[in-house]
Amino acid sequence: MIVELIFCFMATVAFGVIFNVPYKVIWLGGLIGSVAWFIYSTLPNWDISVIFATAIASLVSATISHFLAKRYRVPVTTFSIPGIIPLVPGSRAYFTMLAFVDGNYIEGLQLGIETMLQAGAIAAGLVFALSVFSFGKGGIGQRYESRRS
Repeated sequence: MIVELIFCFMATVAFGVIFNVPYKVIWLGGLIGSVAWFIYSTLPNWDISVIFATAIASLVSATISHFLAKRYRVPVTTFSIPGIIPLVPGSRAYFTMLAFVDGNYIEGLQLGIETMLQAGAIAAGLVFALSVFSFGKGGIGQRYESRRS
């Protein structure tokens, strides 16, 4: 488990370098990715589905990203994109395509549906955290009312 977290940290930092994350906060992105991976890999041990574990890990990653973005005054994507990199179902998508190429269509459909649900869980976690942090900031109606006064 410790070795996985170390490699996850290094991979997340490497993706941060690829995405031009500022060096002063790149290590925090690695920590967020490691936390997300820890949550994702431990929740199924407690009989929680992989899809729900992905959603929880994505939500925690996005929440930490919002807090740190305010603290360090950088865009949220500076932390959230590297933070969700360990959750992306790349190998599952590969095995989906491999099953279709091999002619195992039923297995390919099963893996494809699981891949799409996992990707949707990542998106749902990010959107839910964004909606919580955007709550009360005002929308179009409030901006329109302030112009009329």
